[in-house]
Amino acid sequence: MLRLTSGVIAAACAVFMTTTASLAEPAIVYSVGGKFDGSFNESAYAGVKRFQDQDGGTVREFELERDAQSLQALRNFASRGASPVVAIGFNQANSLGQVAPNFPDTDFAIVDMVVDQPNVRSYVFKEHEGAYIGGLLAGMASRSGTIGFVGGMDIPIIQRFLCGYKQGAQAARADIRVLSNMTGDTPAAFADPVRGSELAIGQINQGADVIIQAAGGTGIGVLQAAADKGVLGMGTDSNQNGLHPGKVLTSIRKRVDNAVYDSFQAAKDRTFEPGIKVLGVADGGMDWVLDENNKDLITPDMKAAADAAVAAISDGSVKVHDVVTDGACPF
Repeated sequence: MLRLTSGVIAAACAVFMTTTASLAEPAIVYSVGGKFDGSFNESAYAGVKRFQDQDGGTVREFELERDAQSLQALRNFASRGASPVVAIGFNQANSLGQVAPNFPDTDFAIVDMVVDQPNVRSYVFKEHEGAYIGGLLAGMASRSGTIGFVGGMDIPIIQRFLCGYKQGAQAARADIRVLSNMTGDTPAAFADPVRGSELAIGQINQGADVIIQAAGGTGIGVLQAAADKGVLGMGTDSNQNGLHPGKVLTSIRKRVDNAVYDSFQAAKDRTFEPGIKVLGVADGGMDWVLDENNKDLITPDMKAAADAAVAAISDGSVKVHDVVTDGACPF
């Protein structure tokens, strides 16, 4: 009969635990609207795809149909050994705050909100910095002197974006008029393209000839209305220039893809650490897109101004007002 000593048993357990840990697969819970929303969720999916393509990793995915599913989805992934489990969107913060303490050995991450738990990494962005570039380009491109902004849910993140947009527009021309509307006061405001189209048409009727959307899936309707009415749209989160080539001035990207990929890669490398990661223009967390779809819309002067603004924001010589930390928007 084979007799195992306590040392052999301990060594076997250690090998088993190491093997089990190495088999942990990452998981992601997308926000409402689906991973192919053409905007915020799709940027997250781009990070998933990059991890799969470059690292050969497999990722478990779940797409919320309603916010109430978040708690169970996060809990299910954690209970089945997934790590890290990434929650996309501020609307999942309460659920993650409940689940994370129950799974202290699981790594979690969230995008667009801070969850203060010892096993959670929170990714937040300096949306106002990217929005400044958008406002600058909109102000330079506008012929009417009136530009528009359609936001999703009326929350600090979107107000921060609006203020940065106004500041950038005023840097382009002091007499610019900025029209703004929010779609609603619940997360459903990010998944209503019909309402987005209605709001954009209302602004176009008031003279807006460049309109940015900061509204997730709702923004698809904004861009469609702008294209149909012969004015310029402006995308956010993902590169949306190709949705209406030649009719989208640029896209102000929030690099959610980088946050997702970073969390997966850190877990794979066993370098995952909890805490807050703040990503702005200088960190590559916010940028603007120039490609074959909008190259004829961006003049050399516009490109030079945008590049100069990126450099100035990055080195601190231009400070973009942040309504979250600096108070009400002065613009």
